[in-house]
Amino acid sequence: MIARVEHRTSRGRRGFLMATCLALLAGGGALYWYATQGPEAARAARAPARTAVPVSVAIVGRQDVPTYVTGLGTVQASFTVGIHSQVDGKLQEVLFTEGQHVKKGDVLAKIDPRLFQAALDQANAKKAQDEAQLISASKDLARSKTLVLSNVTSQQIVDQQQGKVDQLKAAIDADEAMIQTAQTQLEYTTITAPSDGRMGVRLVDPGNIVHANDQGSIATLTLTQPSAVLFTLPARALDDVRDAMARGPVEVTAFDQDNRRALATGKLLLVDNIIDQASATIRCKAMFPNEDERLWPGQFVNARVLLGTQANAVVIPTGAVQRGPQGLFVWTVTDKQRAEPRPIQVGGAYGDLTVIASGLTGGERIVTAGHYKLQRDVPVTYTSPQIAGAGRNS
Repeated sequence: MIARVEHRTSRGRRGFLMATCLALLAGGGALYWYATQGPEAARAARAPARTAVPVSVAIVGRQDVPTYVTGLGTVQASFTVGIHSQVDGKLQEVLFTEGQHVKKGDVLAKIDPRLFQAALDQANAKKAQDEAQLISASKDLARSKTLVLSNVTSQQIVDQQQGKVDQLKAAIDADEAMIQTAQTQLEYTTITAPSDGRMGVRLVDPGNIVHANDQGSIATLTLTQPSAVLFTLPARALDDVRDAMARGPVEVTAFDQDNRRALATGKLLLVDNIIDQASATIRCKAMFPNEDERLWPGQFVNARVLLGTQANAVVIPTGAVQRGPQGLFVWTVTDKQRAEPRPIQVGGAYGDLTVIASGLTGGERIVTAGHYKLQRDVPVTYTSPQIAGAGRNS
């Protein structure tokens, strides 16, 4: 009886031990699965699918790109003169209208001429007086020469008469000079335009006394066709500019102060013969026909000098260029329609395009709008992209 009880007890213990082992094995397996697969599966179950970011895309293109250098300058009239009186007197008339176009020789103003006319009349009268005296002296000289042959008079008398005739001839020469001076002074009372051009604001009204040594002018005359632009360029561009001039005429385009609107196109005339060491710049001068007078003297403009053309350059829209901690970059779109940053180096700008020196070769898809939502490997969606620079004429 005791033996049966012991046998049953041992069987119960073995069963209990086996059940315990199975439970431990099951628990360990569960722990291993959770440790290796559980979190990923749980995260996969919890994480929603990443939403595609809508962006605008362009294809990196290639085209010939002109090379420019730009400097700030001012417009100068090709001819500027202050209208002054060359004699003292009363300003009698002003015959021009402010802002009027005038031709060379047009009468602009008149000075009271009466005193100068009187001086001219006096000089003419003095000449007439001296000429009459010369005639009389010449006759006396002729008679003296006849008498000296008959020993009626002496040679001394003849010499004195000859000296008197010579003095009167010299006096007549002086009278002619006085007449020319008086005539010139009289002509100066009529002020004429020394050149074609446009008159400025009248600064002296009729009735005022003007003087030849007045600092201020009656008005200013400017000739704006053609006009010049005097501008500065960085000294480092000197060699490029000189090389371009050696190849032929260099085109210069004048833009407004905002550098948005082209005003006129001309040619580079000269490069100054010295570099300004204080600012490391070189002065240049360009001439413009300015037939429509869009260039105005004193106006600030941006002068853009065409140095040459870079053939088959890689170009992208300027809006695609981004700046990050590591420098400039663009967002590209991979074949799997995911965003990928690409570092680049730029080589200049051309209108709304940027020339790429390195980082892109052409044909890549780049993001031009919608950058703020992008991260590496984020899916993107877009409509049909256009090639950067396609259809551009200038």
